[in-house]
Amino acid sequence: MFPGMGGGRGGMNPKKMQGMMKQLGIEMSEINNAEQVIIKTTDGEIIIDNPAVSIMRAQGVDTYQINGDVRTVPKELVIPDEDVRLVCEQTGASEEDAKKALEDNNGDLAEAILALSS
Repeated sequence: MFPGMGGGRGGMNPKKMQGMMKQLGIEMSEINNAEQVIIKTTDGEIIIDNPAVSIMRAQGVDTYQINGDVRTVPKELVIPDEDVRLVCEQTGASEEDAKKALEDNNGDLAEAILALSS
């Protein structure tokens, strides 16, 4: 607890806290009309529905705090037809086998060709 910040059972006094933050050069704001936040990663997406988004600006740096209903969606591997044809041409494999080899090797052409060549 900070001395003189309203301590006790009620926690910090929000007005005093705002004043203290302002003195330190920290600004707080909210995005009131956010519908969804999507964070894209190499493994997929983290989706936050019905988000409450707060922004804290301190020393020229914005920090976002997001609360809401979180769900994850794994990345779907898309294998281009050109890649399947290339693996077929290089290995003599069927399209089905070439596509499976590409899926098993996360779309890596060289690995798929090596897997079917051995």
